[in-house]
Amino acid sequence: MTKQIRAGVIGTGFIGPVHLEALRRLGVSVTALCDLPDRVRAAADKFGIPEAFGEYREMLRSPNLDVVHITSPNRFHCEMSLAALKAGKHVVCEKPLAMNTRETAQIVKLARGSGKVFAVNYNVRFYPAVLALHRMVARGELGDIIHVNGSYMQDWLFKDTDYNWRLLPQEGGKLRAVADIGTHWMDTVSFILGAKIASVFADLGTFHKTRRRPLGEVQTFAKSDAKMNYASYKVETEDFASVLLQFANGARGNLGVSQVAAGRKNCIRIEIYGSKKSAWWCSEEPEMLRFGNRDGANETAVRATPAFGDGAAGFMDYPPGHVEGFPDTFKMLFRNIYAAIAGGKGERLFATAGDGHQEVAVCEAIMKSNKARKWTTV
Repeated sequence: MTKQIRAGVIGTGFIGPVHLEALRRLGVSVTALCDLPDRVRAAADKFGIPEAFGEYREMLRSPNLDVVHITSPNRFHCEMSLAALKAGKHVVCEKPLAMNTRETAQIVKLARGSGKVFAVNYNVRFYPAVLALHRMVARGELGDIIHVNGSYMQDWLFKDTDYNWRLLPQEGGKLRAVADIGTHWMDTVSFILGAKIASVFADLGTFHKTRRRPLGEVQTFAKSDAKMNYASYKVETEDFASVLLQFANGARGNLGVSQVAAGRKNCIRIEIYGSKKSAWWCSEEPEMLRFGNRDGANETAVRATPAFGDGAAGFMDYPPGHVEGFPDTFKMLFRNIYAAIAGGKGERLFATAGDGHQEVAVCEAIMKSNKARKWTTV
């Protein structure tokens, strides 16, 4: 199935090669790569990709392309998504879908009328534990959901010399930590609960009011170098945030987000508290799903064992103890997307353009709430 579908990737930074690797693990033929003219040929040679383009519109004209993966900086997502749809391509776009809801609404409208599959890359949905929780909540195994607690913590921007284009509003958007990683948590919890976020109360904070920017390009997660030359600049995006949430099903939630949390490299924590029992999971221990009981012993379930449940069936390839983590979520997400592209009848679990629009709407409500210091409807 997948060998008959040909993909192209726009962007060769941190996340582009992640897409590429996952596609190849599935057997998808990656025929084209696009990036800046001065580096795309070297990247294409490195990865063994036949067609290299320095301009994405040229890539879209290639007859050897069915699906476009957009992994470019956020400000390009809207124009590239619209162009790919108009060129008759299926699209997988990195999050956020676009810079604001005016742009995302355009994408949603065109995607719905295109007859093509459009997916937003919220890969956290495809950790087996998340899929298991999604199924458990749908079956009522946790009871009515009372409230949700959690966080997404990183430390890759801990120092004032740590730098990436995401720090700049014109490149990544006015919201940074929440939009970059907090939206992953919010999409995941909305997916688990089967309910959208209806309103928010947010407090945003910036620890480094001024940062030092290296004079030269810096890749995502790259470490600062004492030999670099720096230029100071004012920081206009948040380093951390606290957000209270109200979901459409009546559940409440609270989320902590930080990109200056020393020692936390990429820690997602989700706790679901229901009227029958609770369940919690942490990405730093992706194989484990834990359950809490009022009157009995708490439980720990290992992935791919009976206690874990069957919610991730079809999205696990290895036995218990053979860890399936971050790279595997992309493979499983793309398995679901490409099955839909091929006309499969299975459940579509991936985030759609409409889901991407919803997350940007939540981000806009969070910014309004922080400014007004009050609850704000999404």
